[in-house]
Amino acid sequence: MLKRLGGFSSDIRAWIYAALVACCLIADLAGAAGIQIASVRVWPASDYTRVTLESAAPVKFNFFSIKNPERLVIDLEGVEPGPALEGLAGKVAAADPYIKLVRAGRFKPGVVRLVFDLKSEIKPQVFTLPPYANYGHRLVLDIYPLQPVDPLMALLETQETKETKVAPAETTPPAIKIPEDKAVIAEAAPVQAERAPKEKAAAEEKPPQPEKTPGKLNVARLITIAIDAGHGGEDPGAHGGGGANEKDVTLAIARRLKEHVEREANMRAVLIRDGDYFIPLQQRVIKARNVKADLFVSIHADAFVTPEASGSSVFALSERGATSAAARWLAKKENEADLIGGVNIDVKDVYLKQTLLDLSQTATINDSLKLAKAVLNELGGINRLHKGSVEQAGFAVLKSPDIPSILVETAFISNPNEEKRLKDEAYQDKMAHAILTGIKRYFAKNPPLAKSRLALAD
Repeated sequence: MLKRLGGFSSDIRAWIYAALVACCLIADLAGAAGIQIASVRVWPASDYTRVTLESAAPVKFNFFSIKNPERLVIDLEGVEPGPALEGLAGKVAAADPYIKLVRAGRFKPGVVRLVFDLKSEIKPQVFTLPPYANYGHRLVLDIYPLQPVDPLMALLETQETKETKVAPAETTPPAIKIPEDKAVIAEAAPVQAERAPKEKAAAEEKPPQPEKTPGKLNVARLITIAIDAGHGGEDPGAHGGGGANEKDVTLAIARRLKEHVEREANMRAVLIRDGDYFIPLQQRVIKARNVKADLFVSIHADAFVTPEASGSSVFALSERGATSAAARWLAKKENEADLIGGVNIDVKDVYLKQTLLDLSQTATINDSLKLAKAVLNELGGINRLHKGSVEQAGFAVLKSPDIPSILVETAFISNPNEEKRLKDEAYQDKMAHAILTGIKRYFAKNPPLAKSRLALAD
C-alpha cells in the first residue's frame, strides 16, 4: 500500500496514511461495538425486588453502595445505551418497596452506569445467568431488605386483625380447649333439642346416609396451611394455546384457596408467593417452615406436548424413584424452575442444607400420601382425573422433612378446553373449594399433633 503512494508528495502520503489508520480504527471499533441490552424486567415483591437485564452476550459489571442517601451503583462494561436501558426508569413502580427511582447513562466510553435510588438500606445480590430456554444472557440484581421481614410475625399480625373483625355469634358454643397432649380434631356438631320419641324412632329406621363434607373444624389450635402458587416472575411456567400463563392461573387459584381457608374458624393460610415474582424452589420450603406450616400445597397447571392430555393429578414426594415415567418427566420439568427463574448459586445457606438433607422423611411422606389421596378424591368431583391414584416423584418443592406436602396439577393448561376452565373465575373457585374440602377430610382422620408453637392464645 505504501509503495502505491510513492507517486505522491510526502505531505499527501502522510495525510492518506493517517486517513487509512483512522479508517482501520473506526472499523475495529465498529467490530467491537458495545453490547445492547435487549430487554429489562422489574419484579417487585415484599420479600425482594428483582431487576433483570437480558442481552445476546454476557455483560461484565461492578457494583457498589453509597450512603446518605442510600444508593446502589452498577457499572456495565462494554454496554451501549439503548431503548431498553432508557425505559428501565419507567418500569419501576411507585409502590416498589425498595427502589425509589433509577437513572441510566453513559459514565465513560464503553461503560453505562445505573444508579438506583433506594427507599431503605438493602442487601444486594448481583449475578449472571447463562442462556436457558427462551432467555439469552441475563444480569440479575436482587434487592433484599437489610432486615428481612419475619413471616411468622406478619402472620400473627394478620390473624389478630382477622380476630378483631370477626366476633363470634352469641349462639355459637365456646370451643373446647383440648389438652395439648391429646389434641384431636372433631367436626362441630350443632346443638339440638331432644327429639320426640316418634321422631327418634323414625330417624333410627332411616338407612345410613352417605358421608358428608366435613363442617367447620373445632380444634385446640390453629392449623396453618402454606399455599404455594407455582412459578412466577422470570419463570412463567407452561403456556396455553389461548394465551394463559401457568404462573397467573396458579396465583389466582392460590388466592382463592387462601380466601376459603381464612373462612374456617380454626385455620389460617399463608401464600408463599403473593405476586408475580420468582421464588427458588428450596426457598419455598423454607418459607413454609418459617411460618410453622402444618401442610404445604403447591398449585400448578400441567402441560404436555400434545393438547389431548387432560385431567387433574396430585403428587407426593418419593425417595425411591418416580411411580411412572410421566411423573418422572413432570418432576424434572418442575425442578427446572430454578434454571428458568434464576438462582444465585454463589449464595451458601447452611440452614438450607440442614433442612433439606434430613433423611427422616418416611412419616412425612406417608402423611403426604394420605393428604394427596383426600384432595385427589375431591378433585374428581369437578374434573376428570388424569390418573386415579396419587403419584410420586422427586419434586424439589416437596422436600420438607416435617411438613406433609403435595403438588396439585389442577388441569392441563395445554388442553384448550381445560385452559378455558382454568381462566374462568367460577371454576377457579370450585378448584379451591375442592382442595380445601380434601384438606379438611384429611384432618378429620389425621388430627394435627399438639405443638408448643401453635395456638395464638399461647
